Amino acid sequence: MMNRMLSLSVASAVMLGLAACNSGTETEAPATEVAATETPAAAGTIVSVAQGNTDLSTLVSAVTAAELVDTLNGPGPFTVFAPSNAAFAKIPAETLTSLLEPAQKAALTGILTYHVVSGRVDAAALTQQIQAGGGSAVLTTVQGGTLTASIGADGTVRLTDAKGGTSKVIAADVSASNGVVHVIDTVVMPSA
Repeated sequence: MMNRMLSLSVASAVMLGLAACNSGTETEAPATEVAATETPAAAGTIVSVAQGNTDLSTLVSAVTAAELVDTLNGPGPFTVFAPSNAAFAKIPAETLTSLLEPAQKAALTGILTYHVVSGRVDAAALTQQIQAGGGSAVLTTVQGGTLTASIGADGTVRLTDAKGGTSKVIAADVSASNGVVHVIDTVVMPSA
């Protein structure tokens, strides 16, 4: 009960602080910059950060089913492009249910590790890579495939997967003790 009251108090203070900060005029970021949400260094690993975010509960279930918890709790560092629950909801329900079954562990592992890049690539570093690449940057994933990052007309980072599908980063620079998480709006898919 005390933890819940403390959480509500902290949430209220954050909301009041955000409201106070938002009272001025807004300026739009240039199209070459990635909108980044800076957060203080987290005490937890990528998995514990995801477990603490209710919008990543499907990802946590998938990571658990693929037995990748220990890996993503490891020293890293890792950059994870984490699909939100809404991103997973774009996958047909029967396909998602099938992927979470033990018989599909290899396929699920391939999809999840396609969302992970070795090293800590924050929004600023990714933006620099995109600019240095003339408008795009090729990222090699832990799965072995590649993702192409670019900046959309709205100034957000877009990922293009091996099948030509695209995803947008909707929250950047969620810090963890062993890496960084960027939340995306669509599950990206490897070629095989």
